[in-house]
Amino acid sequence: MEQLAKNLLALRGVKKLSREKVSRVLELSAKTYERYEKDEREPTAPTLVKLADLYGVTLDQLVGLAPLPLEEEHR
Repeated sequence: MEQLAKNLLALRGVKKLSREKVSRVLELSAKTYERYEKDEREPTAPTLVKLADLYGVTLDQLVGLAPLPLEEEHR
């Protein structure tokens, strides 16, 4: 899920959150979250829901099936 990895990185940047902060909210290690952003590991369905909630996007937006809100603002 290459698009998911790109979206996670972009959304974290927009929210100005560290990997450590995101990983604490998700209750997982910072290394695990880093692997999501590097497309080395895929999050579970419950983790995807938590990520979408944290970043204020839909699951479709998170995984790349719909544009991220930040992409729509730049059009």
